[in-house]
Amino acid sequence: MFPERFSNLPAYPFERLRVLLDPHAPGGVGLPMTIGEPTHAFPQWILQIIQDNSAGFNFYPPNNGAPELRSAITTWIKQRYGACLDPDKNVIALNGTREGLYNAAMALCPETKVGKPPVILVPNPFYQVYMFAALSVGAYPKFVPAIRETGFLPDYAGLKPEILDRVALAYICSPANPQGAVADRSYWQDLIRLAEKYDFCILADECYSEIYRTAPPVGALQAAHEMGADLNRVMIFHSLSKRSNLPGLRSGFAASGKKAISQMKKMRAYSGAPLPLPLQKVAEAVWSDEKHVQENRRLYAEKFLLADDIFGDVAEYTSPKAGFFLWLSCQNGEETALKLWKEYGIRVLPGRYLSQNVNNQNVGDKYIRVALVAPKDQIEMGLRKLRNCLYN
Repeated sequence: MFPERFSNLPAYPFERLRVLLDPHAPGGVGLPMTIGEPTHAFPQWILQIIQDNSAGFNFYPPNNGAPELRSAITTWIKQRYGACLDPDKNVIALNGTREGLYNAAMALCPETKVGKPPVILVPNPFYQVYMFAALSVGAYPKFVPAIRETGFLPDYAGLKPEILDRVALAYICSPANPQGAVADRSYWQDLIRLAEKYDFCILADECYSEIYRTAPPVGALQAAHEMGADLNRVMIFHSLSKRSNLPGLRSGFAASGKKAISQMKKMRAYSGAPLPLPLQKVAEAVWSDEKHVQENRRLYAEKFLLADDIFGDVAEYTSPKAGFFLWLSCQNGEETALKLWKEYGIRVLPGRYLSQNVNNQNVGDKYIRVALVAPKDQIEMGLRKLRNCLYN
């Protein structure tokens, strides 16, 4: 028997999308604008690194990441965020961020808080692993709207004290998926103070942090370091999937205080599947190179300028500050997605598939998510058809 807490879960968003669209023939040459799977070229020099280190496939890799990889990660964190971390105590290598975001709840969430089942805060809309992690540990997921009125970031401080007293963990994504909003220094500082007051840990999903348009987004650990806060209050998650166009490498990391990382290491010793050694050597080299990241940012910036040009005169349009998604308003997300597919062969994701119903309302009902991962010429064609469908 499956646990009852999973019985009412909807299908995963992309499975729901297949059910919606696949019974219908596309109305044109297919253009996927749904999954955030980067298509820009990855650094070709990594192929030589794999070849040179291929003998490493003959060994079990270190579970927490090779010392050289962890050192490369902490060096990058120092350069990017100004925080000095111990590679042996403050970081752990991961298979991408999803694994870490899930296992953090398993490792850090207590069985009770103030004598009651714990609460895990989740922005709404959200990356679906946040909800599943909360349910997996028997916690109550509290969905907090991240809407236009709140700057597309959740207002956790606005929750009632009786809820905050029970909070064990708080998920937050910045830059936000799907809206592209960025938490500034003040937002992070206020959230860290809230975590200190109510004794919970912030799980900061920062996998889009290096795809920004102007200034580098402030990070959660950076804010904690600047405040002199206990680093165990914050755990950050990063990946090479978006930063370096390497979603198939499955390489990321988590960083936090010594106690929190120790708990993650204990969890991963039992359940983790470490990255093969040749791929850890690739990750070590890629974290140490910024040239390819700058080129990647430039390519996305060109596509965001296209989007601003095409949608700039639309009152409901919000130009994202970072990431690679558009969060476009419409009358009905499912109907719009179906129309785009049947008339143009364009696949987009209805916003309701990324959101949870709260009080019989879904904050994603009147939105679609559009991924700007295809080449620029295809993106321009797709966005012009989107504009014609949505607003003309």
